[in-house]
Amino acid sequence: MRGHNYFVYIVANKHKNVIYTGVTNNLQRRIYEHENGIFSGFTKKYNCHFLVYYEHFQNIKDAIRREKEIKKWRREKKNNLINSFNPDWEFLNNKIDDL
Repeated sequence: MRGHNYFVYIVANKHKNVIYTGVTNNLQRRIYEHENGIFSGFTKKYNCHFLVYYEHFQNIKDAIRREKEIKKWRREKKNNLINSFNPDWEFLNNKIDDL
């Protein structure tokens, strides 16, 4: 994708009972960081490093606004968002090389 690239993403733990929403300008790098526990915090503590959802933005303000919106949602609404994008909750870590 050309131009500016920002992503709002959701990662889950192996059992898909814990999820985390984040924003980044490099989705491949961020998923690598989650997979390898580069940073301490929620995703490392709960082993959330399986990508199940993402959205692409060209404007960082839009991406941050969307991340904050999703973070305010109840879990059921987040599940519905993931289901609409990735009905089987397939782990997408190895399917984002072209982003």
